[in-house]
Amino acid sequence: MNKVYASADEAVADIPDGCTLMSGGFGLCGNPENLIEAIHRKGVKNLTIISNNCGTTELGLGILLQNKQVKKMVSSYVGENKEFERQFLSGELDVELNPQGTLAERIRAGGCGIGGFFTPTGAGTQVAEGKETRVIDGRLHVLETPLKADFAIIHAAKADTWGNLVFNKTARNFSPMMCMAAKVTIVEAEEIVQPGELDPDQVHIPSIFVKRIVQAKNLQKWIERRTVRKTA
Repeated sequence: MNKVYASADEAVADIPDGCTLMSGGFGLCGNPENLIEAIHRKGVKNLTIISNNCGTTELGLGILLQNKQVKKMVSSYVGENKEFERQFLSGELDVELNPQGTLAERIRAGGCGIGGFFTPTGAGTQVAEGKETRVIDGRLHVLETPLKADFAIIHAAKADTWGNLVFNKTARNFSPMMCMAAKVTIVEAEEIVQPGELDPDQVHIPSIFVKRIVQAKNLQKWIERRTVRKTA
């Protein structure tokens, strides 16, 4: 039951070229920094990455994009990455944009075994092109399909050695459902404790959804955009 690996490099060693990868976090908040860097070192190519965004030009998932390791991004917000913009406009990068709530629900559906769901979000727009639509309660809805992944890389505030996880605030937005929607979930945790040390009522994801854990080290906890209130 001890799922702790010696290093991030060891934990991602079997991630192959061409696989689908989910990456947790919200902007740069809650990014699995160590695991992203390990994938960068490994040099795996042609990744399809499902994540709320693609980091910034030089941080987060942006380092994989700069290294030409990403073939396709399935995302919601991508506005802070100049290299993303360049690759998309030049045709080097395939992009599938989703409304943010729809992206979260598609991932949750993948983890829960739901075959699809209808949502009014995006109805009558380009988001709905090529998709089945249906009028429900007098309102046009769009059929959205679930998202699944071969691997998920996740950052957690705490984990026990079995894989029970606790997330911190905004880092909880996408990470829990990604743990459920991937075949292999790899977690880097700021603190790793023994089974029984976590309050069961505070566990956000149970251990059954987690396959590997590594100790997070040398975290930078990047800030995407810092603003300061003007003095009077």
